[in-house]
Amino acid sequence: MKKVFVILLMICLICSGCGESPGVDSGVSGEYQKISAQQAKDIMDGDDPYILLDVRTAEEFNSQHIEGAVNIPVDEIGQSISAEILDKDTLILVYCRSGGRSASATQEMSRMGYTNVYDFGGIINWPFDTVS
Repeated sequence: MKKVFVILLMICLICSGCGESPGVDSGVSGEYQKISAQQAKDIMDGDDPYILLDVRTAEEFNSQHIEGAVNIPVDEIGQSISAEILDKDTLILVYCRSGGRSASATQEMSRMGYTNVYDFGGIINWPFDTVS
């Protein structure tokens, strides 16, 4: 009986995160959420205010970016974001080239207390207009 209890307890501990929503990293203070390019475009086309954040290098940004984006490279997020975006409840849409840096930046902002941050991946998968 004792073995069964221990095994069940171990299973419960291993599966403790099984009921979480996909795309949400609840291991941080805010919520990190992954959305599609279409969902990001729908937000951008809506009436709610937002900040579009490109976390690639300045060179990458200058060669091509989504119109209206602000550029803060991922390695400067920890030092620069709080000076650039004061309200931690601001709706922030984040992208990079392929999705890796945007995920890192979004998770870092969530750890810093930003509560409304969405990663929509990379510009290489952005099917809409860009500017050069």
